[in-house]
Amino acid sequence: MSTLLFPQSPLTLSQKPFLLSLRNPSYLPHARKWIRPRGLILAKSNGNDSVDTTDRIISAVCYFYPFFDGVQYGKYVITQFSPIQALIQPLLPAIKVFKSFPLNGFLVFLTLYFVVVRNSNFSRYVRFNTMQAIVLDVLLIFPDLLERSFNPGDGLGLDLLMSLDSTVFLYLLVCLIYGSTSCLFGQIPRLPIVAEAADRQVL
Repeated sequence: MSTLLFPQSPLTLSQKPFLLSLRNPSYLPHARKWIRPRGLILAKSNGNDSVDTTDRIISAVCYFYPFFDGVQYGKYVITQFSPIQALIQPLLPAIKVFKSFPLNGFLVFLTLYFVVVRNSNFSRYVRFNTMQAIVLDVLLIFPDLLERSFNPGDGLGLDLLMSLDSTVFLYLLVCLIYGSTSCLFGQIPRLPIVAEAADRQVL
């Protein structure tokens, strides 16, 4: 009876690998995809496991460009909410310098695009974040055109215009905080609407 339940025949060559795979799951054909640790995808620069400090700072600073260029959309929000006033107050000197010459925005655009984005000496991390800031600034053309063509003096039209301007400003503010903070921590911020466009432009 015992021989029927526990046969004493020696293991064949086809059975040994199976037992070995039970003792060491890495021998299973599909085991590696399950036991391989899945970590977070970190941005890499110059072959290191983390982003260089210089790349982080450059990328973080780039997100100030679209915010400075579109800060005028916050004229309603800033006057109504004192916390936002306190948040913007330290940036006023830089904003005044940026707005002091009408072509400053265009010159910064050309500099960022041709000197940074199209320069392979910079890491892809820097070029991607710079391109996101550029695309975000380009999108400001649409609310600007809408505001120029639709400029009501009062009533419902003015309320809609105030809502549009406030929404644009808050979006720029959120992108500035999220983008800059993520870059300082070496992460890759992917902004809604603009991330895919930036991906296509950066090789």
